[in-house]
Amino acid sequence: MQIYHTLTPVEAPRGSAVALGYFDGVHCGHRLVLGSAVRCAARQGLAPAAFTFELPGNQTLKGGRILSARQKHRRIAGLGVEQYMEPPFEAFRTLSPEAFVQQILVDCFHAQAVFCGDNFTFGARAAGNVERLQALCGGAGIEVHIVPMAQYGAQAVSSTRIRAALEEGRLDDANAMLGAPYAIDWPVTHGKGIGGSRLGTPTVNQNYPPDALQPCTGVYLTRMWLQDRWWPAATGIGRRPTVDDSAKAAVTCETYVPDFHGDLYGQAPVLEFHRYLCPIRKYPTLADLAALIRRAAADSKAYFAAQTVK
Repeated sequence: MQIYHTLTPVEAPRGSAVALGYFDGVHCGHRLVLGSAVRCAARQGLAPAAFTFELPGNQTLKGGRILSARQKHRRIAGLGVEQYMEPPFEAFRTLSPEAFVQQILVDCFHAQAVFCGDNFTFGARAAGNVERLQALCGGAGIEVHIVPMAQYGAQAVSSTRIRAALEEGRLDDANAMLGAPYAIDWPVTHGKGIGGSRLGTPTVNQNYPPDALQPCTGVYLTRMWLQDRWWPAATGIGRRPTVDDSAKAAVTCETYVPDFHGDLYGQAPVLEFHRYLCPIRKYPTLADLAALIRRAAADSKAYFAAQTVK
């Protein structure tokens, strides 16, 4: 996937089919919009494309980011998008709806068709809606396709609902709305070494940056992508009260990969969350904590052995 960070003409010699949206989370609704553009491009011999944007300081529209930029790009590329434009919001925030259509859809994408959700807005101060988009694009010879919002539990899928599900430990709901397992790929950092030196369960530390959404604290059944394959694992997100019960203890994200041995510092492996197991609590002894970690890892191995997850 070719990624553009400025407003510039994309590689689309026969024109493009463009998905429009912010795509935070790349959830089921986003996948419908992106997939519709990709399928249209295949039918009509166009370049499959997407237009989104990046907010200043890694901000998000309505809360902490669900996916890192790398994860977002990986998932959108996996849907078949080839031309992807993600300029800073400041680069086009003052454009009128008319200028947005001309400068971005016509000049940059040579768009023949565009796809968006029924709540899409554009132009300075969100002055344009889907009806305005249809009118302006009609004058430029661009087809406009409004994609109905995806539904889950009789309600529209949204990033706000996904954030709430993750924060409340409803991982099954979050993953269903995302259309893929929730995952992180934060860089591996050094911890205090307690897992390896005192518990016999060395962990991979991938602590959340301040701008990221942090899921509910607890123990999760996870898997990590290492050496070109998935490894069953157990992940704890929380303050580790058994080893540090101070009120100022930092929240950590630590993963035990029982069958893997190697140095991952400085790397950013993908960690997928598949099942919420139990809350974090203080154990009487370190031996009790170590036993929980090993049980969780064994549960993870059994879980993935019984799954057809690829």
